[in-house]
Amino acid sequence: MQTKGTSRGQSSLELLITVSFALMILLPIVILAFVQVSSSSSNLSTGEAQAAATKLAEVAVNVGAQGPPAKQLVLIDMPPNIQSIIIGNTLQSGTCSSSYGGVGRQIIFIVNTNAGLSDSVAYVPLNITGCLSSVLNQGTYLLNVTAQANCGTWSSSQAPCVTIEAS
Repeated sequence: MQTKGTSRGQSSLELLITVSFALMILLPIVILAFVQVSSSSSNLSTGEAQAAATKLAEVAVNVGAQGPPAKQLVLIDMPPNIQSIIIGNTLQSGTCSSSYGGVGRQIIFIVNTNAGLSDSVAYVPLNITGCLSSVLNQGTYLLNVTAQANCGTWSSSQAPCVTIEAS
């Protein structure tokens, strides 16, 4: 009888050892896969932000070339993890009241990634300004891009510019 019980205990121990070795091999692979998926998600958000900034810049250039009163609506897909948007020199992080000066020539999407903050920048060869504080969340938004004779309330400058605002 003792031989039979010892045999059963030995096979259970062997199975336990085999399963533990399998887990020791698989666990690092699963962790590595999780890290890669998380990293590629951050890269995807940064790439989508760059595409959105470039699309906005192209539409702003087209509208600015036509001059006032040209206007165009554009659909923009906002990626997740957008911390803020800078249109011209106006920081869009909650409200449009915090400003660096209003008019500028860049569209900057600031994205939270695993490695910290990442900037996606598009240059526009004309004055732009605007308010996109309501479109910081992930989703598809309709934006209004309008050519102006001057920047009005955004700046004391009387130079022609393009405003970008949520519809």
